[in-house]
Amino acid sequence: MTALTIAAVATPPGISGVAVIRISGPEAAEVLRRLMGRLPPPRAATLTTLRDPANGSPLDQGLVLWFPAPASFTGEDCAELQIHGGRAVVAAVLGAVVALEGVRPAEPGEFTRRAFENGKLDLAAIEGLGDLLHAETEAQRRQAYALYQGRLTDETDRLAQQLLPVLALVEATIDFPDEGDVTDAALLQARSHALAVRDRIAGLLADAGRAERMRDGVVVAIAGPPNAGKSTLLNAMARRDVAIVSPIAGTTRDALEVQLDLGGLPVVLVDTAGIRDTQDPVEAEGVRRARRRVSEADLVLWLAPTIESAAERPEGSWLVQSQADRLVEHLSEARHRISAATGSGLAALLADVQAFASSLLGGEPAVVVHERHRRIMAEALASIEAALGHTDWSACAELVAEDLRAALAALGRSRGRVGTEAMLDQLFSAFCIGK
Repeated sequence: MTALTIAAVATPPGISGVAVIRISGPEAAEVLRRLMGRLPPPRAATLTTLRDPANGSPLDQGLVLWFPAPASFTGEDCAELQIHGGRAVVAAVLGAVVALEGVRPAEPGEFTRRAFENGKLDLAAIEGLGDLLHAETEAQRRQAYALYQGRLTDETDRLAQQLLPVLALVEATIDFPDEGDVTDAALLQARSHALAVRDRIAGLLADAGRAERMRDGVVVAIAGPPNAGKSTLLNAMARRDVAIVSPIAGTTRDALEVQLDLGGLPVVLVDTAGIRDTQDPVEAEGVRRARRRVSEADLVLWLAPTIESAAERPEGSWLVQSQADRLVEHLSEARHRISAATGSGLAALLADVQAFASSLLGGEPAVVVHERHRRIMAEALASIEAALGHTDWSACAELVAEDLRAALAALGRSRGRVGTEAMLDQLFSAFCIGK
């Protein structure tokens, strides 16, 4: 018989003060009875000595928490063992748990998948939970937490509630064509409600790019001619040695990336190869890649020590005069004058980059965060626009109703109750074993 109760370590591997072992399934209560000799009171931390059910020898002393179904994360009987975080202790306790009949080690993301299958979390909330696990900045945390707390689900529910009366009115013209209860004025009013829903969805889709930038970071490319101080600036902004700094032109051959947290905003700094004409095929490839990264970046910092090098900067880039501590030539068009060697001007440049990132990422957390959300909203928008494409709703009621039903079906998929096993497998496999 397949073991239905699962167990896993929910804390990172390695030595720590406390490690947590999670247990979920129908045998969770029996596991606790075998380990501690009794079942503790629900939702109260109980200090106890855990013993090996095989021989009664003590394994460790720790806290045990018991969560009877359905009031648990997974919706099943659950238990947590908070024990000392030494590797041998964790291995001994977990080994004793999975040695019991009806218990097996959990697969990656299996606890969260059970929460989904038992209706404790919908798919949008699980996507938010996954984003929370990978959040590195405060802004990323806020966006992930909003998704986890149901921001997308609440929005799609509101949109669906606005469309339902519209559909009901249209269907009334189909079911009762001779009653005359549905007036042209009522259909016009219903059409205006559909227009409002369409405009709201279009606005959410337009904001999706901000969410993508929030997850991936605002890309800032440091570009310019060879020996302009690009790698030195990257190291100074990152506050550590990331790139090799050398007076030899062409030292940087490929783009280097550094993740920064600027005031809680995610920023990706990219150090590129010096842009110039060269006969060296390897350096030429580096220049080609540098030009591509510059074209893809949200912001380009063009480093130029001299007027001659400043003339080559791309349109829309920020001109930053580098090596200002030892150059007498003054670039009047420069947005910033810096010296990465002495630190002069760096604080002002970082503050300016942070303000730029805030202009792209600021505001309330986005609703449409993942590609799945974008597809759902795009499908709903297309269906509503198809319905609005029929100018005479009374004459085309059946077609309009079909389009509105398709829009409602698309919005309903935000919860993830309609989908394929392959999609679910891919999502949950990205979670850690104890989640």
